[in-house]
Amino acid sequence: MTRITVVSTIMRIVMGILFLAHGISKLQMGLGNVEAWFGSLGLPGLLAYAVAALELVGGIMLIVGLFTRYVSAIFTVMLLGAIVTTKFSAGLLGNDQMAGYEMDLSFMLVTIYLTVAAPTALSIDQLFLKKRSA
Repeated sequence: MTRITVVSTIMRIVMGILFLAHGISKLQMGLGNVEAWFGSLGLPGLLAYAVAALELVGGIMLIVGLFTRYVSAIFTVMLLGAIVTTKFSAGLLGNDQMAGYEMDLSFMLVTIYLTVAAPTALSIDQLFLKKRSA
């Protein structure tokens, strides 16, 4: 296994853990509260449920390496949406009321890499590829 494969696997698993943690955090806050917060930002409240579900399920999928490229692409779109709709006005590093978009930008770079270039070693995706080639 190459160094690139090891680092890519670590990146995938860490991103999965971070997204899962964000999803759990939304559950702990209460999805009703998250829905109200989304509404206060001018976003549809139902979007809070979709984001929480994506972070929970997508995080787990990244950890195990299931449909990594697709999940990462969806996360990239979600992060871009978060930057454009809520975080851009606060600036890169944020302000007194809101965090900036530096973390979202960093996460986007990793999810783009996982979508476009990451090897699939040590993942369920790799098992599917092996079965296809057999």
